[in-house]
Amino acid sequence: MTERATVDMWFDPACPWAWITSRWLLEVERVRPVDIRFNVMSLSVLNQGRDLSPDYLSFLEKAWGPVRVCMAAEEAAGPQVLRDLYTALGTRIHLRKYEFGEQLYTEALTEVGLDPALADAAGSNAWDDALRGSHDAGMKPVGMDVGTPVIHAPGPDGSDDKIAFFGPVVTPAPKGEAAGRLWDGVLLVAGTPGFFEIKRTRDVGPVFD
Repeated sequence: MTERATVDMWFDPACPWAWITSRWLLEVERVRPVDIRFNVMSLSVLNQGRDLSPDYLSFLEKAWGPVRVCMAAEEAAGPQVLRDLYTALGTRIHLRKYEFGEQLYTEALTEVGLDPALADAAGSNAWDDALRGSHDAGMKPVGMDVGTPVIHAPGPDGSDDKIAFFGPVVTPAPKGEAAGRLWDGVLLVAGTPGFFEIKRTRDVGPVFD
């Protein structure tokens, strides 16, 4: 890419790996001609009806809250608000270890200049149709066998064909030119026709540097 291009990321605020990937993308934005646009997907939606452990089901039940708040905020203030709101939520969830609940939502909403009453959306299904629409827009090009993060990038030479993929799952988030080189490599492999997967076993947990 030589001209600036918009790259879309789909996130669930509850996912630590998506959080790290998002911080990497913000570094990429500094060193490559891309502008990152944030969109909401939902692990709770993705995993509905699946046979999962009781602990993970409990986590998914709580994870409805943050994504609903994000959708209510997007409706109230436009999609551009998601960048700062995700940062406000993610900082509290992943770095400060807040529990999902009213304090998390009201503090994050207040930080980005939104009505803290939007925190009430966490317990309402009023935004679930919009949430599912956003979720599906992100997931359909990559399939439902992956989670978050999902990234859509412009095709080669700015073509309308998107390069869509899950990941990368990386920790800690590369900084500076290292972030740019990873971006170059990810686009190279993800943009190769017929390329589906490269993977190795994770031997460390998320590092929030």
